[in-house]
Amino acid sequence: MIVAGIDAGTQSIKVVVYDSASHKLIASSSEPLPLIEEEGGVREQEAGWWIDAIRKCFGALDADIRKEIRVISISGQQHGFVPLSADGKVLYNVKLWCDTSTAAECGEIEEKLGGRKAVADRLGNPILPGYTASKILWFYKNHRDLYEKMAYVLLPHDYMNWYLTGRAVMERGDASGTGLMNIFTGEWDKDAAAAVAPDLMEKLPEISKEPGIIGNVTERTASELGLSVSCAVASGGGDNMMSAIGTGAVEDGVVTMSLGTSGTLFASSSKPFHDSENRLASFCSSAGAWLPLLCTMNCTVASETMRKLFGKDVKAFDAEAEAAGPGAGGLMMLPFLNGERIPDYPHGEGVILGMRQGNVTEGNIARAALEGVTYEFLLGLDAFRENGAEVRSLNLTGGGSKSAVWRQLVADMTGCPVRVPAVSEAAAFGAALHGLWCMEGGSIADIAHEHIAYDPSKNAEPDPSKREVYDEGYRRWLRYSDTLAPIFR
Repeated sequence: MIVAGIDAGTQSIKVVVYDSASHKLIASSSEPLPLIEEEGGVREQEAGWWIDAIRKCFGALDADIRKEIRVISISGQQHGFVPLSADGKVLYNVKLWCDTSTAAECGEIEEKLGGRKAVADRLGNPILPGYTASKILWFYKNHRDLYEKMAYVLLPHDYMNWYLTGRAVMERGDASGTGLMNIFTGEWDKDAAAAVAPDLMEKLPEISKEPGIIGNVTERTASELGLSVSCAVASGGGDNMMSAIGTGAVEDGVVTMSLGTSGTLFASSSKPFHDSENRLASFCSSAGAWLPLLCTMNCTVASETMRKLFGKDVKAFDAEAEAAGPGAGGLMMLPFLNGERIPDYPHGEGVILGMRQGNVTEGNIARAALEGVTYEFLLGLDAFRENGAEVRSLNLTGGGSKSAVWRQLVADMTGCPVRVPAVSEAAAFGAALHGLWCMEGGSIADIAHEHIAYDPSKNAEPDPSKREVYDEGYRRWLRYSDTLAPIFR
């Protein structure tokens, strides 16, 4: 079967086409996206940019391949707010996941619902600035005339599904990141919706109970993209949900660590997962399960900042870090260059500690950057284990997974074997596999086992002799972090 996965990210739209019979990617294309950035944390895009980019991506594919595509599934950036009128008009720029201009509205909503702990215990998640709920309240307060014209609240991938099929529907994985859905029941929470706007429940779309096919492409869309009108559209999901599928984190015990500009750590859970300390976001998966997730604001941003400071290429930077060895000669980095989400340090800064005469070298600083970022991920692994989740292995993705020294460091620090999927476009490939599963049925784990290959040259096994150094390093990292918390908060 020929299936297509679309990854609708913040920076670009990517399309991959996969032949499930030959187990090969047979085509791909991408198109960059602009970003509106303004003072006060505004980060927006125009929804029309996504559709234009999708048209260009499909236009770059061979016409014969397009006609053979049986199903499309979309991976979309989470949390964005698309206000859609009944006649299909987008009423305002899309406020994105990284838009922090509505932080004040988060407090307003939580106060109406009894405070942050009450909200988190009730819904599974607090109302965070990245989530959709506060964006809707901001829209209601500042553009009431447009709010009154809004018929549907959609997320980015929902809007693209609407373009493909004409249906306004939301699935539980992406919906769980709005701040309006109860992750335990999979339903919209009426009180949370009312805390945003009195009639918001009327504007929230149906949540599909199970992943599946939501319809076929419309005749107009089929003509624009060069598809058959029999091409089906799967429910799709958020980018983290599709990345979980694309990296094989679809059964208990398998954890994915994404080493990108920001860092994420997530795992499939067969039962509702709620961390009472809110270190992990309590999301649902797009495969009928749950997807607890740690998100950090700083990952490769820390190593890239140091690499550029030293004027080294990636290979030379990695060589310096490897030569420095575990513990970085006593240096330690708190890598909160962009503030931080977990730990909750909105005013966090990057700090290098433990400097002594003789240990301040480029190699030790390079190593400290990699180690400091990875210690953050241990907060998530602690939360998984403290809540009874098994952690058997780690699958790495993102730009940092290309680094052999970082892969080995992760294995040694966590005590888990590390694998790297052969297909690097985890979200787009995961979307394609999601579409295949929605068409064929059966087990998503069986689909993953059959179609996801790993690059054996990038495997890393933990070295037990390094564990003591890293256990002590983690204790030091926590002491430094806790000591500076009053400044960072």
